[in-house]
Amino acid sequence: MANHVSTGDLWWKNAVIYCVDVETFYDSNGDGIGDLIGLVQRIDYLAELGVTCLWLMPFYPTPGRDDGYDVQDLFGVDSRLGTHGDLVELIRAAKDRGIRVIADLVVNHTSDQHPWFKSARRSKDSPYRDFYVWRSDPPPDTSDKVVFPDKEDSIWQLDERTGEWYLHHFYRYQPDLNFANPAVRDQIAKSIGFWLQLGLDGFRVDAVPFLIEDVDTEADHVPGDPHDYLKELRAFLGRRRGDAMLLGEVNLPFEEQAAYFGGAGESARGDELTMMFDFVSMEATYLSLARQDAGPLAKALTSRPVIHRDCQWATFVRNHDELTLDKLSDEERQEVFAAFGPEPEMQIYGRGLKRRLPPMLDGDPRRIRMVYSLLFSLPGTPSIYYGEEIGMGEDLADEGRMSVRTPMQWEAIRNGGFSTAPPRKLFQRVVPGGYGPEHVNVASQKRDPDSLWHFMRTLIQTYRECPELGWGEFAVLDQPCPAVLAHRCHWEGASLVAVHNLSAEPLTTRVQLLPDDLVADSGEAIWLDDLFAHEAHDTDAKGGVELTLAGYGHVWLRVRRDSRPAA
Repeated sequence: MANHVSTGDLWWKNAVIYCVDVETFYDSNGDGIGDLIGLVQRIDYLAELGVTCLWLMPFYPTPGRDDGYDVQDLFGVDSRLGTHGDLVELIRAAKDRGIRVIADLVVNHTSDQHPWFKSARRSKDSPYRDFYVWRSDPPPDTSDKVVFPDKEDSIWQLDERTGEWYLHHFYRYQPDLNFANPAVRDQIAKSIGFWLQLGLDGFRVDAVPFLIEDVDTEADHVPGDPHDYLKELRAFLGRRRGDAMLLGEVNLPFEEQAAYFGGAGESARGDELTMMFDFVSMEATYLSLARQDAGPLAKALTSRPVIHRDCQWATFVRNHDELTLDKLSDEERQEVFAAFGPEPEMQIYGRGLKRRLPPMLDGDPRRIRMVYSLLFSLPGTPSIYYGEEIGMGEDLADEGRMSVRTPMQWEAIRNGGFSTAPPRKLFQRVVPGGYGPEHVNVASQKRDPDSLWHFMRTLIQTYRECPELGWGEFAVLDQPCPAVLAHRCHWEGASLVAVHNLSAEPLTTRVQLLPDDLVADSGEAIWLDDLFAHEAHDTDAKGGVELTLAGYGHVWLRVRRDSRPAA
């Protein structure tokens, strides 16, 4: 049996994370913008789905030029979305239903409308001047370092009032904070402490590598490794809330990512980020899907560094940004583009896709369900983006990453039931066409037991009954079919075997169990319990099991060493 003391203390190891953009989820007052009270009114929906951790995209005051990531006040709530009181109501309502709440921590930069920057650019003598990074000499060509190459051609912007350039890795209206300044560090710590006091359970930390790289490690007043700052943040978080976590956006190769956990292998300290998104395996998943070959994904998963037992990988197939493919080679990226986004309007920044999963898979319900079964069976903590549970599509006519940030589709009525406002007043238009709310919505899927929503709810429930997926040791199992990924997660004597057919062709394969799954203390035979079909599979004399899978078929099998229950 699972050690529920451990799984409770380190709750992030086997959570189900659900990301919500407050302004596109549910509008409670008819002004065309989703709000915190609307989210409170839909909290039972998330509880019914089985979500255990709600991730809020930025709700802070903002000029709104980068969908809330241009923050104007680290301590505030955008008045369009509600008040601090509304946020507390949301946190209380979520916790009443066993759902923890985390929020985006956007500390690499601020908006250029933040009072700190408005003061800093008025004068070189401003007390906030050193809150940002300035240079007096003309910068070299930095076009290769910009995050948004279609919008910016340098990470330095001339500020004409003082004649100096300020640093911005993202848009020019998002000046980078100077983490070499202890006063900046203090303000960030205060903001973390503030939101923890209001009841948040942790933070998704935006753009962590840029935060670290911006620190001037050669300055006299910044001794040591810039990773020391992450250690300081983690220690501060632990002092204020022992069970709070930091989930980092660190899109780097595995060997570089390990440093953000506080090292890997026997020297792993686990004293920096608590969790990190596994971008490498996500990108390999799409390459495997495009090729109908499990090899790239298996290679990525087995290449993960060994991390501290208290840390965790967050797995995903879609998030709120572009679907980045930057870790693939140019040839591999073109394979994925050809399979899932062949038209220029489907691609973004030359490195990613601005699409959701169902349209990429041509709406094939078998393939869509296989991908989500695969996601939840991978070692780690699954993260899903709002609307994934009903198979929402994208609005390719919308600019950039906003194509996947469309209103939630609740019913087959005007505005998809998101808002009672006239459609022209909506913050974002509802997805048009075949993935619009008349075809894809919560209400109709909840009434249909064969819908994607019901499949996802069952999947989430089954995942929550399998703690070895979040805690266990991972291994790829031998079997002869290139299109099949067979893997096993083992923890405290319990093993789960998952087998996924990435091809459209039905097949039969023989999966070889590992030796320690073939030892039965009781002398009973080893058998496998199908957790979805509720069927039993026998092992052969050599500890293998023969499985027949439909096109895009998938099974989760619990290794059993006891007598079978009576029929």
